[in-house]
Amino acid sequence: MATHDPELRKELDATLQTRKELGPEYESELLEPFLEKLDQNVDRRVRRQLAEQQMQVARGTQPARRADAGTEFWQRFAVAMVSLVLAIPLSAIAVVNAGLAGLAVCWAGIVGVNAVHGLWLQAALRQRTERRDADAD
Repeated sequence: MATHDPELRKELDATLQTRKELGPEYESELLEPFLEKLDQNVDRRVRRQLAEQQMQVARGTQPARRADAGTEFWQRFAVAMVSLVLAIPLSAIAVVNAGLAGLAVCWAGIVGVNAVHGLWLQAALRQRTERRDADAD
């Protein structure tokens, strides 16, 4: 983490220490409140950054970004996360039913889906850029 929140760090240390004392059977009861605080902390930081960006745009010190400027990253991130989440049960099913060969085919499919999505997204962005450049002329 680039900027450390001392309060959040104390909370994490306390949660970890309590887990050591109580054992793993209380893990979910301990982690849920911490994760909720972490989520609130992230939300607060994002809101603060957005407010700062809006102020910079309003002052004219920063050019306004297109609404879809971060879309590419989030689309790639979403596909990667869904792939990883689905990879666990798919890998288990593949190994149980077809062994190592099944695992290899499973992961080839996962990599293939991500590669095709990446190429498709890259082509779509290229088309959008070409169209925007053509409209500017």
